[in-house]
Amino acid sequence: MKETLIKWLDRILIFNVFLVIIGFLWLMIAVLGQALGIPLGWELWYKLWLPLFNPAISILVLGAILSWVIKKINQKFVSN
Repeated sequence: MKETLIKWLDRILIFNVFLVIIGFLWLMIAVLGQALGIPLGWELWYKLWLPLFNPAISILVLGAILSWVIKKINQKFVSN
């Protein structure tokens, strides 16, 4: 049960990492387009910041900390 939980947590975090990376790349392209006066999706990215990218970054950080804590607790019980 614990291994299954950790496996699914890792899968969700991997998906989340790719979402954050894609959002960051989109941000860089949109900012460059905004500076050059070319519409490359800045308005849409900005509308998605609060409902999508902000929680994705928060979940990524929380999930990484939670995964580390679970693995440390597991190591402590296995070593004893």
